[in-house]
Amino acid sequence: MPLSEQEQRLLDEMERSLYHGDGDFVASVGRTRGGVNYTALVGGVLLALGGIGVLLAGVALHAWIVGVLGFIAMFAGVLVAVGNPGRRTLRAGGRGYAPVRRRGRFMDRLAERWERRRQG
Repeated sequence: MPLSEQEQRLLDEMERSLYHGDGDFVASVGRTRGGVNYTALVGGVLLALGGIGVLLAGVALHAWIVGVLGFIAMFAGVLVAVGNPGRRTLRAGGRGYAPVRRRGRFMDRLAERWERRRQG
């Protein structure tokens, strides 16, 4: 169902006021997250599994220090696996990781499209 002219004008006015009045909010909404870092994910999972093994070995040997070290390794593995991948993503050719090239913020591109549409 298309918007009426009055509704469209009201929506346009609200968008302009949001874009000009709350630039920080618009910038934060426009940010996107980088790709998945599979190397860190696999390494973190392996470290967590190794930590679980060391933790169980510490329990079996009644050595609390080994159990604590296993827990620390397990915790570090989870942090590595779910940590922030940064701005790196897998290249299309599969030859490793490269920085993501961003063409600009989402809201900037959206504003440019909006201005082009309004002008012609």
